[in-house]
Amino acid sequence: MKKLKFLVSLPTDDNDFQVEQALVAQRAGAKLGIEVKVVYADNDTVNQSTHILKAIQASPESRPDGIVLEPVRGSALPQVAQVACDAEIAWAVLNRAPSYIAELRRKVKVPVFAISSSHAEIGRIQGKQFAALLPEGGSVLYIEGPSYSSSAQERTAGMLETKPKNIQVTTLKGQWTAESAERAVKSWLSLSTSQRVLFDLVGAQDDSMAMGARSAFEKIKIEEDRKRWLALPFTGCDGVPKTGQAWLRDGRLAATIIIPPLAGQAIEILARAVTTGKQPPEHTYTASTSLPALGELRPRKS
Repeated sequence: MKKLKFLVSLPTDDNDFQVEQALVAQRAGAKLGIEVKVVYADNDTVNQSTHILKAIQASPESRPDGIVLEPVRGSALPQVAQVACDAEIAWAVLNRAPSYIAELRRKVKVPVFAISSSHAEIGRIQGKQFAALLPEGGSVLYIEGPSYSSSAQERTAGMLETKPKNIQVTTLKGQWTAESAERAVKSWLSLSTSQRVLFDLVGAQDDSMAMGARSAFEKIKIEEDRKRWLALPFTGCDGVPKTGQAWLRDGRLAATIIIPPLAGQAIEILARAVTTGKQPPEHTYTASTSLPALGELRPRKS
């Protein structure tokens, strides 16, 4: 029997969650006897589409049997998806619910599906964390993912839905990396207006950006200001065991949200679908959880 080959395309290798995605994909491949190749797009949609098209256009013996994509941008490469399916290559999308999935499934024979976390629910959990950490209200410096990311937009909407009205949010933009968050915070700190605002908590839409923000505050030269910022609770999302959960244990994070890596589950679903020739469910959602549990979060000390 032919050994299956899958290509996994991820946005960046400069993010702990994406590195974990790659690891679980490789583990799933090894478990199932599937050849899994992981490529990174350096957060560039053109790079991502180029990598995938090159694989699709390879010789038949080198061409993948399935492609697992976590898109850099929300559109999730609909034209590339069509090209893949026309070449009879199965297609799976991570962390998005693109509208073209339903149409493709009606037109093609190969498996096509999406698997995602509920980003709105992740945001709602984070809003509840803010409420638990700041029971008397306060101000949050909030570091979002990029504007073009539907995941970032949905997390923000969910957070605003559940955070109490007595908690005010000031937003900065990052790119899902520690370095981008550090740059955003440094730039904001250089503004004269930043000196007049006192915050009670720093929240970020992933753990890497939370740590990038901490890094920026650690480099403040005035000791009193540096200590004040670093004394605040920091929260993030992803909860990868070797990073987010470790940062929680050593006190650098006050809370995170465990978001199960999707790539391993996608590989398993894809392998079963390709082998049986049956379409899997159009969209599968995974559940995320607060760490610590919401009832175990300790309010910030004034």
